[in-house]
Amino acid sequence: MELQELIEQIKKKQSFLCVGLDTDLEKIPQHLLKEEDAIFAFNKAIIDATQEFCVAYKPNIAFYEAYGLKGWKALEKTIQYLNANFPEQFTIADAKRGDIGNTSARYAKAFFEELEFDSITIAPYMGKDSVEPFLEFEGKHAILLALTSNKGAFDLQTKKVGDLELYKEVILTSQSYRNSERLMYVVGATKSEYLGEIRQLIPESFLLVPGVGAQGGSLQETCKYGMTKNVGLLINSSRGILYASNREDFAQAARAKAKELQQEMKKELERL
Repeated sequence: MELQELIEQIKKKQSFLCVGLDTDLEKIPQHLLKEEDAIFAFNKAIIDATQEFCVAYKPNIAFYEAYGLKGWKALEKTIQYLNANFPEQFTIADAKRGDIGNTSARYAKAFFEELEFDSITIAPYMGKDSVEPFLEFEGKHAILLALTSNKGAFDLQTKKVGDLELYKEVILTSQSYRNSERLMYVVGATKSEYLGEIRQLIPESFLLVPGVGAQGGSLQETCKYGMTKNVGLLINSSRGILYASNREDFAQAARAKAKELQQEMKKELERL
């Protein structure tokens, strides 16, 4: 998907919500465990209930790999369902890959060609040759971890390297990579006070922002410091939507929560 298509969907739906599909068999409603593929049954119900109010879905790959072949098949069915029924949705493989060049090229092939995701999250620690293979695919995007929402982000990401914090070095250095216009960045909502400085470095790039809701991040603060004229934000909510209810009304509860967030986002968009 090209960025302009994503921007058009944001304007059409008055939403920049990304629903994180962190599907955990220990948390989904127990009646679904009777299904032949409980993971996919849950995902399908969530997608059908929320697609009206969001512009992106982000399966966290670890939650599928944890169940071996069964989980991988559920992931494949989920992305196939999205692409077949809701092709306007931007899809993110939250895989946090990043390895030597020939290995990254295989990861890129797996997620972009075989599974047909629109984007993938990338760990940048190994540098240029571990990232550029993901940028070779037209209409696909690599979402680089810049400043994450977890407490451990302060262990390394905010440490100074010379005159700049490491996360700023990551952002600036990545801008020199081949096809860097296909880069997006992960910036946690719990780090919203850093967004103003980040926007000075990448004023137009899209940011994937986890941490709103269960992790305590503020939508309003994120928009205040991070929004651009083309919005430039994908705000992710996972647990707050997926597990709004653990009863048979789980899909309706997820829909209500997604609509609530979309309405808040609509208000923020009206300020542009």
